[in-house]
Amino acid sequence: MNSPLSRKDLERWYARYNNRCFVGLDPVNFVHAYSDPDDCQIVGLVASCLAYGRVAQISAIVSRVLSVMGPSPAAFIRNTPERDFLPLVCNMGHRFCKGNDIAGLLIAAKRLSLEYGGLENAFAQGLCTSDETVLPALAKFSGKLIAAGFGSPNHLVPDVLRGSACKRLNLYLRWMARSDNIDVGLWKSVSPALLIIPLDIHMHRQCLALGLTSRKAADMKTALEATAAFRRFAPDDPVRYDFAITRRSMEQQTGKAGQTPLA
Repeated sequence: MNSPLSRKDLERWYARYNNRCFVGLDPVNFVHAYSDPDDCQIVGLVASCLAYGRVAQISAIVSRVLSVMGPSPAAFIRNTPERDFLPLVCNMGHRFCKGNDIAGLLIAAKRLSLEYGGLENAFAQGLCTSDETVLPALAKFSGKLIAAGFGSPNHLVPDVLRGSACKRLNLYLRWMARSDNIDVGLWKSVSPALLIIPLDIHMHRQCLALGLTSRKAADMKTALEATAAFRRFAPDDPVRYDFAITRRSMEQQTGKAGQTPLA
């Protein structure tokens, strides 16, 4: 029988794996490639929303999208007429999404940036001091993205209220709200204490193995249960160990931390 998980275990894994040398092809690399905070927020949204499938596929499609956005994605979003987005990405696709989905994401980013003065403001306006997690604000943010760019939920931006774990939007929030070797910590209005674990099938398996949840479905209820379990070890930063645990899992499976599919 495995010994109970301890904070000492988690901190040991954090010290080993929460290092840029383990990033590999992780899409957070795209965020680190830019120095302007406005660019980082736009790039982070694009990279996180496309972060499903194998890492090489993710890297390829994000690179293609960013290549048409030029040296400043934020300036591209601000200055490009909405009608021009689709022609630029119409031949791009990634698994279930097509060029029109990618164009919709860019349009949503443009409209929210202009309406709220930036993506952080668009998210922060949904926060309430009584919130225990970012879930209510996340639901409002996804709703804004859907309404602005798509009209209905799709593979890039799911409807939080339908129970999805929303792994990719929670990944985006992790990148934006936390600050360490991996996460850029640009959004000062969002407390890391409110974040929800970005739960994909790999993290779900780890949470089951570590006794952090017993739920079999990788949905929002499970993500919240796992987050609550992590909060016992890090009350002010419950997603602190996310990157380290996934890299440890990758190394156990393949011998190379950072080279496995993200899903």
